[in-house]
Amino acid sequence: MTTTTTKKRKSASTSAGTANKKSKMGEEGADQVKQILADASNADPELLKLAQYARWLEEEITALKPKSKSADDIENEAEKLRASVRSGIIKQMGWKPSCKTSSSKWVYDGVCNDPVVFGHMLGLGGAPTFKMKKMKKDEFQDAMGDDISASIRYGRLYQHGDITVRWPGDGTFKLSGTYGLPRSGL
Repeated sequence: MTTTTTKKRKSASTSAGTANKKSKMGEEGADQVKQILADASNADPELLKLAQYARWLEEEITALKPKSKSADDIENEAEKLRASVRSGIIKQMGWKPSCKTSSSKWVYDGVCNDPVVFGHMLGLGGAPTFKMKKMKKDEFQDAMGDDISASIRYGRLYQHGDITVRWPGDGTFKLSGTYGLPRSGL
């Protein structure tokens, strides 16, 4: 006779219920601090000190939160990042025998701590909601603003194929694609 054991999964509602319970406790604590500070003359001196300390901590936390960026700030940062990415890709575009078949590869590793700026650079209209995405060549070039090409001795090398965009969410990103000589069918 064999016995089997099954592991039970935690339901999603359990974690949501815990979060609601914590926020409810936080709201109740904030209400109690307000009441103690409002009636400071009748409050216990130790309790009053604790309430003042709690209020001071709340003010410190709100001061540490980053200020929201304006649309112009986001656009300026995205344009700087765009220029850096274009430059980094073009620097990698050098002649190799695989350029004849447009299968030479480039990879750009970058850092952008603001997901909204990264999304704006790629023309996503907000922060990325993916870990990895394939972008069409034309879509990528429209987002980057310029044709990505490099001059070689007797011609030019151009971006070919889809671009793989990796955004793990930790402030780093990786772009990769292929390049080579222009195709005769283009």
